[in-house]
Amino acid sequence: MQNLKSLSFLSLSRLHYGPSSPTKSFILLFSSSTCTTLPQTSIPNPIPIPDPLIINYLIETFGLSKTRALSISNRFSWIKSTEKPQSVLQLLRHLGFSEPHIRSSVRVSPQILFSDIDKTLKPKLQFFQELGLVGSDLGKFISKNSSLLTLSLGRKLIPCIQTLKKVLSNDDGNRDLIQVLQRCKWVISKNPESRLLCNIAFLESCGIVGSQLSVLLKRQPRLFMLKEPKLRDLVWRVLHMGFSTDSRMLVHALYTVSCLSNETFRRKIDLFRSFGFSEDECMEMFKRTPGLLRTSEQKLKLGIEFFMNTIKFKKTILVHRPSYLMLSIKERVIPRYRVLQVTEVEDAVEEGAKFYEYVAFD
Repeated sequence: MQNLKSLSFLSLSRLHYGPSSPTKSFILLFSSSTCTTLPQTSIPNPIPIPDPLIINYLIETFGLSKTRALSISNRFSWIKSTEKPQSVLQLLRHLGFSEPHIRSSVRVSPQILFSDIDKTLKPKLQFFQELGLVGSDLGKFISKNSSLLTLSLGRKLIPCIQTLKKVLSNDDGNRDLIQVLQRCKWVISKNPESRLLCNIAFLESCGIVGSQLSVLLKRQPRLFMLKEPKLRDLVWRVLHMGFSTDSRMLVHALYTVSCLSNETFRRKIDLFRSFGFSEDECMEMFKRTPGLLRTSEQKLKLGIEFFMNTIKFKKTILVHRPSYLMLSIKERVIPRYRVLQVTEVEDAVEEGAKFYEYVAFD
C-alpha cells in the first residue's frame, strides 16, 4: 500500500508540475533538507586557567618574566602546588648545585621542575655523575646544558655517549668526552643512527681514522652533527684544493675549512695575493700548513710585512715555510731578530732555515 502511495505521488508530480514549478521546487527542497545531516558544532577545549601560585613562584624564585612564567604555567596547568618543583630543587642542592647553577638550569629548561624525580631526573643525573661530573662540576655542566635532562636516556644519551667513547680512545677520566659535550651538547641530542654514526663512517671512508678522527672530534664536534650532504660538500672542497684521502694533512685542512666561512677563506687568500703571491702559491702554503688560514688577518698581514719588507725574505721562503707566519711576531720574532742584528749573525737572517732555528725554537 505504501508503494502505491509513493507511486501515485510521483505520478501526480510529473503530471501537474512542470520543471520550473514553484511547488515542485519546494517539494524537492523539503525532501533534500530532511535527508541532510546538520554539521555538528565542536566544543572547544577549555582554555587552561593560569595558576597564580605557580606564576609567582617562577617569577620570585628564578627571576623569570611574567610572560615566560605564564607560558610555563599554562604548559603545566595540572600542577597546582610547588611541592614537585621544591623537591627538584632539594635534589639539585643535594648533588652540589649552587643557586646560580639552579637558576641557569631552570631558565633554559623550566620543564625539569615538573619532571618525575625517580623515573627521569635521578637516572640522568646519575649517568652524568658516572662520567666523572660530580658536585659543582656537575652543577656547572648542567647549568649550561640543562636541555640534556630533557632527552631520552635510553634512546639518545646512552647510545651517543657509547659511540663517542669509542672514537675518543685512551680517554682517561672521560676528560676529552666532557670537553666534547661542553663544546657541542648537540652531538648527543639526536639518535646516533641519524647523523653521528653515518658521519663517522663517512669520515673513516675518507681516511680520517684512529687518532685523527679523535682529534677532529675534540676540536670540531659540530662537524659530526652536520647533515651528510653538508659534510660531503666540505670534504669535496678540501679534496678539490689538492689534498688526498691518503694525506695526513686532510684532517687539518678539513678542520680549517669547517672553521671559516667561504668569504673569510677567500679574503685571507686575497690578502696573500695583495703581496704578490699567486693563487697556486697560496694553495701550496695552505697544503703545507693548513692551520695557516686559521690565523687572524691582522697577524698574517703583520708577519708578511715583517718578513718581506723588514727582513727582505723572498716569497719562496714563506711559500716553503708558511709556519713562520704563525709565530708571534711582536713577542717573539722581532725581539730575537734584534738580538741577531746586535750579534751581527747576518747569515742566520739571510738563510731562512737558520733564521727559523733562532726564532722558532726555545
